[in-house]
Amino acid sequence: MVGIFVDKVTESLHVLRVDDIKVKFFEALWEIPEGITYNAYLLHTSEGAILFDSWKHVYTDEFIEALKTVVDLRDIAYVIVHHMEQDHTGSLPRVLEENGFKAEVLCHMLATRMFSRFLGIKPKIHAVKDGEELKVGGKVLKFIYTPWLHWPETMMTFIPGDDVLLSCDAFGGYSIPKTLYDESDNVIAEYLPHVRKYVATVIGHYINYIGKAVEKLDKLGIKPKIIAPAHGLIFRNKPEAIVDYYVKLASGIAEKGKIVVVYSSMYGSVGKAISAVIDKLKEKGFSPVVFRFTDTERINLSDFISDVMDCQALIIGAATYENNVFPLIRHLLDVLVEKIKAGKPVLVVSSYGWGRIAGSKILKILTGAGFKVVDVVEFQGMPDGDDLAKVRSGVDSLIDQIAR
Repeated sequence: MVGIFVDKVTESLHVLRVDDIKVKFFEALWEIPEGITYNAYLLHTSEGAILFDSWKHVYTDEFIEALKTVVDLRDIAYVIVHHMEQDHTGSLPRVLEENGFKAEVLCHMLATRMFSRFLGIKPKIHAVKDGEELKVGGKVLKFIYTPWLHWPETMMTFIPGDDVLLSCDAFGGYSIPKTLYDESDNVIAEYLPHVRKYVATVIGHYINYIGKAVEKLDKLGIKPKIIAPAHGLIFRNKPEAIVDYYVKLASGIAEKGKIVVVYSSMYGSVGKAISAVIDKLKEKGFSPVVFRFTDTERINLSDFISDVMDCQALIIGAATYENNVFPLIRHLLDVLVEKIKAGKPVLVVSSYGWGRIAGSKILKILTGAGFKVVDVVEFQGMPDGDDLAKVRSGVDSLIDQIAR
């Protein structure tokens, strides 16, 4: 049964949330067994209602019914589109159809050309400028352009007086929280790992824009008392908690003692070397987080990227396969260098049969993306005592790099 919630965030602002328990891969890419919410908002004014975003198209019927519990759709005067991705805009065609297309759609200029191609509609559109304000029914809406969080047309809305920041994808997270709001420190603590995963996978490529957006809000003097994102918890008790956590992730601050280990092992050669790695790490007081590609296991790529985001260092193990890097590790590397920009230290462990290929290719990929490869340890077939000694020495070099 799909969870649907309609509640008053403030006296004049409603949240409409649906819990997407059907989705397995966000954007058809990221594994999210924890699910995700879609949060839309409705502001009541004396001159008509204002709708902020909507739900994914598969929940259109449910969205219309939820919306009707708080407003006559013909009374919606404006629709604010913060971001054109269809998890936020999928239900808009029906909303505007039942509204008689009376509502004016406000969005960034880059979004204006996307409605007909994305949604098959041509509504009345007003392209708002950065910093532009809309005064309606005793309310003021201030629009802030926040590009690349996470598309180029993304913006936020601030409502002075109520001090609410409608932040769209920014300050959001995966999962289906048990509450609508940040009701306790325990609720926040349980939620934040899903935020890290969300930031790593959805925003990771544009991670530097988080700091730019927060700095921009600060310069504008915007200090929201409520942060209302399009996914996840609404922060109205400790709004600074979600902002600070986003800034921490964007700053690349690592969790002390956390090292991520990922490896593929077809017949146990790389696995044996990685066992020596893990033993050495534990001996030195580190907490390895291990991901495996074997004949009995597959990793969750989303969780891997999430854990790399705040680790101190990374260890990658892979065999040469058909004169290249083992394919699943090769794909993982492609995603890694796109999403993680912190230049973390890395140890590479690689086995080969006829020639040393995988190690040098992994080295080239990682150094080209700004990672600091401290050592590449290669061995033929099953590692012997000398090979394992080199592996342990490589771990020592990695730890020395962390300590600098």
